[in-house]
Order: sequence, then C-alpha cells, then structure tokens
Amino acid sequence: MTDSFLDKVYAARNEAETRAIYDAWAASYEKEVAENGYVTPERCARALAGVTKDMSAPILDFGCGTGLSGLALKLSGFTTIDGVDLSTEMLAEAEKKGVYRKTWQIAGDTALPKGAYPSIAAIGVIGSGAAPISALDTLMKSLGKGGRLVFSFNDHTLEDPIHEARISEWTDCGAARLLFRERGDHLPGLNMKSNVYILEKA
Repeated sequence: MTDSFLDKVYAARNEAETRAIYDAWAASYEKEVAENGYVTPERCARALAGVTKDMSAPILDFGCGTGLSGLALKLSGFTTIDGVDLSTEMLAEAEKKGVYRKTWQIAGDTALPKGAYPSIAAIGVIGSGAAPISALDTLMKSLGKGGRLVFSFNDHTLEDPIHEARISEWTDCGAARLLFRERGDHLPGLNMKSNVYILEKA
C-alpha cells in the first residue's frame, strides 16, 4: 500500500477531504490492500454470520467502499445486501462486484431510517481517516430492538480511547450488549491488527 494514500487518509480532517482522498484511491485501493493481506472484512462477515439466523434478511453495508466488505458478506452467506458510501468513485467500483441489491451515496451526517435493516456492517469505517465516532451512535440509533451492528477498530483507531469508551457507554447503561469482541489481523503486511465487535440493540 502506498504510504502517500495512507498518510493522506489518516491526516484527513473533514468530510470533503476524506471523500476526495477515497475518490482518488478507488482505482488502486483493492490492489494495495490485497498486497498487505487485508482480512478484516472476512473476519467481520464470519462473526456476523455466526450470530445470524436469517441470512436473507437485508443488511446495510455502511461505508462499503469498493465492495470488499459486501463481497465478504456475500461469501459468508448473506443474500440481501445494500451498500452506501461517501465516495462516488468507490461506489462505482462496488457496483461492479454484483453483490449489492442497491447502492447509493450518502453524506457523513445522513440519518438512516430506523429499523429498516436488522443488521448493519461498518467494516473499517469508524475511526482514524474515516467516519467519526459519532457514526457509531447514528448507526445504533437506526437499529430496531435486537438489531446488530458489526464493526471494527484498527490499531490507529484504538490509540484513542474514546472509541472503545463509546462502546462502553452503550453497554454500561443497558442500551446494547456486546455479543462479540475479537482481536486479530487487519493488514498483516503492515503488522497492523484490528478488533472486531458486534453490538446488539436492547
């Protein structure tokens, strides 16, 4: 993976900068992450499949990027997947995968219809160089009772304790329960790891 794109994405400070970086990265993104063994999408998809009974229920792939996360969900057995992303260029690549029922572009502060999706995936989406921690609140609030959110925090993101603290805010008050937490590889080629989580709305 080129240092220039990594440096730029982790240094991005607002939505416009982030969108521009991912638009420019779209054509080479998959090759670059593949070279470093990107495995978080598969880990998240397997974890969610392990706690899901109805694999045909619609799932929202939030921040779907080029569709690597959607492909991992499909390969794990999910059959009805919608994708949304900030970047039009990333979405164009995602649509080529043929795994999404529909895709559309969103702004970072877009509200989602409550209860429309029993499961939401935000794989590699929240944290450094991507969506702010407030996105976790937005996604959790859009879930109905019993809805599940699978997401990941990489090592860069975990350096700021605010991220795991927000999970605790949801679980400590009983608004959600943590079904799954696992540390494992993220980008082995860069010796980077990530935590995968599943929160269930109470």
